[in-house]
Amino acid sequence: MADRVIFVSILVLAALYFYATEQLPSLEIGDPLGPKAFPRLLGVALVITAGILLLEILRAPKRASAPRTAEAKQSDRGTYLVIAGVVVWTFLFFLVFEKLGFVIATTIYLFALMAYFNPRKWVTNALTSVLFCVGSYWMFKILGVNLAQGILPY
Repeated sequence: MADRVIFVSILVLAALYFYATEQLPSLEIGDPLGPKAFPRLLGVALVITAGILLLEILRAPKRASAPRTAEAKQSDRGTYLVIAGVVVWTFLFFLVFEKLGFVIATTIYLFALMAYFNPRKWVTNALTSVLFCVGSYWMFKILGVNLAQGILPY
């Protein structure tokens, strides 16, 4: 069941991402691909990911439905709470992205998720979040993509 929820979530995210990409202004001069090329590529990657997950769901062996135990129901409830928590945390990330900027907002977002899913590995989580954000920031700068500056002076 969790796979199906993730599958639908990926499709909804991809649809929202494609919608947001289409809202980007098109420039009549400059790069013929324009600023929408990279976001469209990421949207296509999301759809491909959803397709691969759907194939895994369809190929999974069918289990005989046994009566659900209280422990299994509690586990399902926990899974739904984790998914809801990630959705809420992602929504909060979107709300503060412009104000805090790419590097700070993304570092905090990733660190919190990594701290939950990879507990008690604070140094690894912190280094991974910071290095990923700084590295991707510079890669975007090299590609000429403008990111939210936020409160940092660069």
